[in-house]
Amino acid sequence: MRRTSTGTWLPAWVPDSTLAISFLLIICSIVQSATGGFDGSMLNGLNILPVYTDYFQLNPATTGLNTASVFIGCTFGTLVSGVMTDKLGRRPAIFWSSLVTLIGVVIQTAAQNIAMFVIGRIILGFGSAISGVSSGVYLSETFPSQYRAWGVGLLNDFYYVGALIAAGVTLGTGQWQSTWAWRLPSLIQGIFSILCIVILPFVPESPRWLVHEGHFDLARTSVAQSNSNGDLLDPVAIAVYKEILDAIEWEKKEGRTMTPTEIIKTPTARKRLLIGMSAGPFSCIPGNIIASYYLNAELSTAGITDPNDQLKANVVLNAWCLVCALAGTQLLASWGRKPTALTSQILLIICLFIIGGLSKMYADDPENASSSLIYGDVATMFLFQGFYSIAWTPLLYLYPPEIFSANGLAFSSLALNLFAYVLDPVSPRRSSLLNCYFRCVFVFIMPIGIENIGWKMYMVNASWDIVIAVLIAIFWVETKGKTLEEIDAIFEGEKHSSVPDIEQVRKGHVTLDVNAIEQQLHANVEARDSLFPED
Repeated sequence: MRRTSTGTWLPAWVPDSTLAISFLLIICSIVQSATGGFDGSMLNGLNILPVYTDYFQLNPATTGLNTASVFIGCTFGTLVSGVMTDKLGRRPAIFWSSLVTLIGVVIQTAAQNIAMFVIGRIILGFGSAISGVSSGVYLSETFPSQYRAWGVGLLNDFYYVGALIAAGVTLGTGQWQSTWAWRLPSLIQGIFSILCIVILPFVPESPRWLVHEGHFDLARTSVAQSNSNGDLLDPVAIAVYKEILDAIEWEKKEGRTMTPTEIIKTPTARKRLLIGMSAGPFSCIPGNIIASYYLNAELSTAGITDPNDQLKANVVLNAWCLVCALAGTQLLASWGRKPTALTSQILLIICLFIIGGLSKMYADDPENASSSLIYGDVATMFLFQGFYSIAWTPLLYLYPPEIFSANGLAFSSLALNLFAYVLDPVSPRRSSLLNCYFRCVFVFIMPIGIENIGWKMYMVNASWDIVIAVLIAIFWVETKGKTLEEIDAIFEGEKHSSVPDIEQVRKGHVTLDVNAIEQQLHANVEARDSLFPED
């Protein structure tokens, strides 16, 4: 354990082991996703509990308000998340957002009426919006490229860990007749943020943020800690640092900062933004909102109406989705981002049409519906959520930060995540103010839509999915096995660093002249010192 300066007010005592750091990086950031998963599954369970619905005297409109109010906070949180993450640093942004989330959890737990419950959820959403941006960017910038699919993919996979815990808690408290049947699950939601705050002092700051802020020596130390057990002279650590340094210096020189002005002026920036942002709405539209927050309504359309059976189904569903998300993360790492997303999308289309058809058969004659029809419909619902989890759960935090350039990642994630918050309750990812607004609207109107058009909701979502599959096939690019700086070359047409690709160095396919690069780095330091001499 070594005390390390971080360029911020929040110091770090970092382990010498890269493996230990990688583990802590995952734990520190996945708790943010677990918070979102817990929230979605908790509301799923609470919406089933009579003690909760009766306490607040809920109707379809107020049910939607209680559920969707978290996204009102997300809207405001997203407005400041990019600036806050860039100005304060990745770790301090995660710290403060976790603290805000805890405040929201306390108010929500103590709620005496709908207004207080909604205010608590707005504050909770504000905190989780900021943490979603800072956590996703932090892992993408800090994790070694060969582990990034797992490191960043797990960030969202653990949505289902939180969801599974919440499903189990609400199943256990569902038999209680006091308000603690819903207050206790709400209180437990704060555990994840506490765990994050405890771990933050033991992980390094993002090296890309440190380089951007001019803390070059600290950035090199951070790269060595996360890639080579702290060895500053390791070829991989040197290559990664030089690549970051070259790419960010080129971006600053050329003005490639992914600011709104740059996006308007530069076709390449517009292309990156559109492809990166697409993951948000693409992951939200498929129809997962129904099962994510309104599983009771979905199961009721299939003929399963007993609250206890619905709570049990909620537990099983989240366990199933966790397994599928982990399998999907491995597919993303081995097969690639684009083929996994495209295959998943096609399977979702098939499932939605089947669910819609079976639900219609049940709705036409519920009294004479066979058990095979009911369980066939439920089984297809489970398959749908599994296919969704294979691709979109790990992809939503993994793919967008890979697409955006190293300089301006937080701003780009701000744009992306406002867009995602519009529609996707399965994960705390935020993307454009307009989309955040729409996601809030979608979650609010979903129970009303299910009540009015029933099985037709599935057909509508299946139609959207066809369009999404076509867009993925045409426009998405593959990012597997590349550093963020190497992905730049896909869009820019050239690599802005003289070092070989990192994976080639890591695997020993290319020998790196460490002494020559060291001389270049020292020359760069001397040049900066001559331009900016100390007073």
